[in-house]
Amino acid sequence: MPEIPLTEETLTVAALSEAELLARIFPRLEMAGTHGSATLLGPGDDAAIIAAPDGRTVISIDTQVQDQDFRLQWPNGYRTTGFDVGWKAAAQNLSDINAMGGVATSLVVSLTLPPDTPVSWVADLADGLTAGIRELGATDCSVAGGDLGRGREISVTVAVLGSLAGGNAVLRSGARAGDVVALAGTVGRAAAGLALLEAEAAVQSLAPAQWALVEVQCRPRPPLSAGPLARSAGATAMLDISDGLMRDGGRLAAASGVVLDLDPAALKPLAEALRPASDLLRADPMAWVLGGGEDHGLLATFPAGVQLPAGFTAIGSVQALGSATLPGVTIAGHAVGTGGWDHFAD
Repeated sequence: MPEIPLTEETLTVAALSEAELLARIFPRLEMAGTHGSATLLGPGDDAAIIAAPDGRTVISIDTQVQDQDFRLQWPNGYRTTGFDVGWKAAAQNLSDINAMGGVATSLVVSLTLPPDTPVSWVADLADGLTAGIRELGATDCSVAGGDLGRGREISVTVAVLGSLAGGNAVLRSGARAGDVVALAGTVGRAAAGLALLEAEAAVQSLAPAQWALVEVQCRPRPPLSAGPLARSAGATAMLDISDGLMRDGGRLAAASGVVLDLDPAALKPLAEALRPASDLLRADPMAWVLGGGEDHGLLATFPAGVQLPAGFTAIGSVQALGSATLPGVTIAGHAVGTGGWDHFAD
């Protein structure tokens, strides 16, 4: 049998040395020839050097693991690209800094790759990282370095550094009775997209409105300008909605010792936006609104009477605890199931 010639499509990481693979990745991380101003020394040495002019560094870390956080091929036939995984790795980490009211300055990336991983898939991942940073608006951020390793499945770990530019971080613990609960970005769309990926309806048959929901799952768009704006407007508490409105809202409520009471009239339009998927799958769109994560919108609380910053919509109010009330989330005063994603229970 004649030997199949190696091309960019058939070449795997096993055919390259670590130095050769890095040589293909580094140029894709140069952010059009420059790094962010905070990256004093980028990839190439044992460690990067990052400036911290504020004297403090905001830091977070996230991991995506094959067959836990994404599938290479979904039941509906969609094949996850390296670009998808790179974009999502950037988005979810940038969103964590955004949720503190900060601005991301640098990412460092650790890749674990099976030997049969196509080199082109890894190159696409690097492209997705840089495209996510640019297109989501993280103009002060760049990839400063990382690590490569060999393993049984693809794993992508990203640590992100950020700056508060001299201001105070917005924590989960500052909400007070009488505050307004507000949302920036979307909720439920990534969950609807996930349901479409897991469904039997072939990806080629999806209508544009359904495909748009799949894109939110594969390439989320957190509202990165909203975090610093919320901080400047006096937000009392804030977090990134990564595991669902009810679950993450419950975390904010517990940290602040309050109840978040959501307005069903404000939630209804969020559910209506999911009709293209819910009608096809015969599902309840409100379940995705309340329990779906990975849109990476922001949930924040603001003092009553404060003008909400651009991008935020009021969806409820903060209530004090009663004598027999525990911190949590209610809808029109009624308790509902928490829902949401749990990495070890789901």
